[in-house]
Amino acid sequence: MNHNIFNSLKELTLPQGNRAKYYSLPELEKSGVAKISRLPISIRIVLESVLRNYDNKKITEEHILELANWKPNAPRVDEIPFVVSRIVLQDFTGVPLLVDLAAMRSAAVKLGKDPKLIEPLVPVDLVVDHSIQVDQYGTKDALNYNMEIEFSRNNERYQFIKWGMQAFDTFKVIPPGIGIVHQVNLEYLARGVHQKNGLIYPDTLVGTDSHTTMINGIGVVGWGVGGIEAEAGMLGQPVYFLTPDVVGVNLTGQLREGVTATDLVLTITEMLRKSNVVGKFVEFFGEGTASLTLPDRATIANMAPEYGATMGFFPVDDVTVKYFKGTGRNDLEINAFQNYFQAQQMYGIPRKGDIDYTSELTLDLNSVTPSLAGPKRPQDRIELGAIKSKFTELFSKPAKESGYGKQDHDLNQRYLTRSSRDQDPEVCTQIDSCDPNESRLAPPGAVQAPREDRAATAEHSAAPPVERRMVSRNVAEMTGNRPTPDPIDFSPHKLNGFSVELGHGDILIAAITSCTNTSNPSVLLAAGLLAKKAVEKGLSVKHHIKTSLAPGSRVVTDYLTVTGLLPYLEQLGFSLVGYGCTTCIGNTGPLAEPIEETIVKNDLVCAAVLSGNRNFEARIHSNIHANFLASPPLVVAYAIAGSVLKDLTVEPIGIGKNNQPVWLKDIWPSSAEIHALMKFATNADTFRELYSNLTKNHDLWNKVTTFTGQTYNWPQSTYIAEPPFFENFSLQPAVSSGSNDIKNSFALGVFGDSVTTDHISPAGTIKDISPAGRYLQEHDVNKADFNSYGARRGNHEVMMRGTFANVRIRNLMVPGSEGGVTLYQGKPDAAPEQMSIYDAAMKYQAQGIPTVVFGGKEYGTGSSRDWAAKGTQLLGVKAVIATSFERIHRSNLIGMGVLPLQFKDNDSIDTLGIKGDELFDISGLDNIQPQKDVTLVIRRKDGNTQSVQLLCRIDTTIEVDYYKHGGILPYVLRELMA
Repeated sequence: MNHNIFNSLKELTLPQGNRAKYYSLPELEKSGVAKISRLPISIRIVLESVLRNYDNKKITEEHILELANWKPNAPRVDEIPFVVSRIVLQDFTGVPLLVDLAAMRSAAVKLGKDPKLIEPLVPVDLVVDHSIQVDQYGTKDALNYNMEIEFSRNNERYQFIKWGMQAFDTFKVIPPGIGIVHQVNLEYLARGVHQKNGLIYPDTLVGTDSHTTMINGIGVVGWGVGGIEAEAGMLGQPVYFLTPDVVGVNLTGQLREGVTATDLVLTITEMLRKSNVVGKFVEFFGEGTASLTLPDRATIANMAPEYGATMGFFPVDDVTVKYFKGTGRNDLEINAFQNYFQAQQMYGIPRKGDIDYTSELTLDLNSVTPSLAGPKRPQDRIELGAIKSKFTELFSKPAKESGYGKQDHDLNQRYLTRSSRDQDPEVCTQIDSCDPNESRLAPPGAVQAPREDRAATAEHSAAPPVERRMVSRNVAEMTGNRPTPDPIDFSPHKLNGFSVELGHGDILIAAITSCTNTSNPSVLLAAGLLAKKAVEKGLSVKHHIKTSLAPGSRVVTDYLTVTGLLPYLEQLGFSLVGYGCTTCIGNTGPLAEPIEETIVKNDLVCAAVLSGNRNFEARIHSNIHANFLASPPLVVAYAIAGSVLKDLTVEPIGIGKNNQPVWLKDIWPSSAEIHALMKFATNADTFRELYSNLTKNHDLWNKVTTFTGQTYNWPQSTYIAEPPFFENFSLQPAVSSGSNDIKNSFALGVFGDSVTTDHISPAGTIKDISPAGRYLQEHDVNKADFNSYGARRGNHEVMMRGTFANVRIRNLMVPGSEGGVTLYQGKPDAAPEQMSIYDAAMKYQAQGIPTVVFGGKEYGTGSSRDWAAKGTQLLGVKAVIATSFERIHRSNLIGMGVLPLQFKDNDSIDTLGIKGDELFDISGLDNIQPQKDVTLVIRRKDGNTQSVQLLCRIDTTIEVDYYKHGGILPYVLRELMA
């Protein structure tokens, strides 16, 4: 039964005379609880959840009063229990989460309990979008080929996912080939408001991907959490977090001609990262905010993890409602959505002075300039005209200054790949330049179909097969185009028998990918228009550059087809390769073997340009050292230019027809040209059609067979394995009879600043000589079938071996090294022995020796990978000691029973002189409290001892409980079993 605390339960009249109850925030103000109307909108939406879910147990009257009386600059000590409306997962994080749920059911059965006690209590949507890899590209058949390979590689995973669909009542799946989780969430899953049992309330969520924040663009409160925390939310636990600061960002003015939403978001990312909004809510307001389109808002919200905020929130207004109409939501739910937010007095973009924020920042949109970001971090914005000089500067800078440590005189050196005719016959069948029936350079192992016309037809094919509407519009009339262009000549004689010349700064990957930009029609149409103009001027892309188009949903290819722009993108090599998170997550696929060989042999610093949101080291491709984020039109432009050592503001982008130079300004589309085509990107009928039946004609998905039953039978698999988290599980937590302090521990790793979850738990290629590669080979898995770390996240044996296994991670214990190596020091009176971090960890565990890990600033930034914490725990690490932590990773460590500790004052690895050859004690753990100081004792080899205070980053009382239980999963399971 609904409560009525503070007389807040009211009735709302909905369309067609329907009525629903709701919890009124204005009523709290009338009741004298607090000045609700001055609160940030994002805080009010969280407050509504706290008010609605009041039960005087987990959520008390005190919780309501604390949040309602939020003060802009008060100490942040209050803990908010936030109950979300739903949860969204992507498959890389969703599969291990489902594995954990299955393991919890198995544990329940062993305890003699009903396995159905383990059941999601809120709706859960899993979008399978991270498994598609760019194996084939540059052909019209690439999508079908890549999806067939995806299903072949991932059949065991997909069988398991289908088991979850039938085992759990509230667990739904969006099959592969539909789109990227965040764009599908934005276009389809999000409904604005929910109605249940006569109650109406706002859509709120958490997701197991950092970029869940994209949904903030439509006024939905939600952010990324680790899979560990999401599981607890699924099983009835509130999401707990400290009352946040809220930074208001006042956008003024308007974007200038030629400036894109990507340029804007890179500018905002740089500004907010410098302003230190880490762990804070960011809320946009002002006239400039009101003028932004919904896709532009979503683009900015998407990048919240890159500027460090928990959210990048945009309130609901007429622009939001217009987007809901254009994406096919029905009139009844749209009207209910609008009426609800108006009744709650949360409708419209606030103006300056309307809201009390912790602090305010201002950005004049008119000041934004064309930009890229990189080559290693998304917050490192570089103006378009400075890319060449910045790359040149970094080329000779030392690695510790984010450079490449090369000699200046090497910058212009060129190298030839080995000729395709010099290859073995077996390899020759894999490289397109060897076989007259094949098209572009293909990765090893990819069998390309015979080349056909690269020009698309209006009835563009897509996989999974869907019934496409015949396009009857006159393309030439609609876009002012000439007829569809002739296909570009990618015939074999262009490459056959010739080597490719490579050098530093050469672009080898150009990818239109990632949820950041592929949800935004303005930049995708701009890319298509730029491609059209480039083709018409006779420009082309070099054949060895791996080009790809991986849209966020099938809607994108629909409007690119209808507007006649897709054929031009295809002519430049940007053919459709898949609907999913490809290059941005590291699913780039291999480059041609001679190219990779030349890069490695000559230690080339080559480049990738992608429209993604992350460009950390080795994330995009293990052999590509410089990765630049850019808008889709700039991705196309740089693919044509072929090098980042070309300044596109003062040098021609290329040589076109009649040997004439072509400049970027000659092919850059105008705002008017883009605007003229925008209507084709917001056709409600298209959205309804494409999202009406997600499995219709989807033969690949429909043919996947599965198991049935409420518990999983755990067949032998190198993809899915029962994790050890509940071995010897008891209903009572094990309480040590002695001290909980950590004694005589060794360092497993000592790392510098900006160690990301990509470094800790890579998602990309598994090397055959790595511990994970050796494990797979021992289990009769061929190297060609290794797949990726991301795809194998359902198997803890692979993932623990992959922890700290990134090829670019640098353990300062082994100076000058790269990759997951350390010094094992567990043999008394013996010299330290260099070996893999995994092998050393297993030796320490066998000896009962605890280990710790040291890090610098921003430890754990990047994707919210729960395996970065799970793997750390399985390696036997008891504590991670760092200068600062990324929000989600800190929470994940606690969720796995690993202690996050933070240096205080000016202490750091450098100031304390920590080398990793010391012994470490950590005391003060017997009565752990939120943000309590503990003591680190450093015992050096020369006999000297030093003690320093560390801040325990267990921030809330519920996190104390999680830690004492050995993690969040044992805590929740014990609660459910009780």
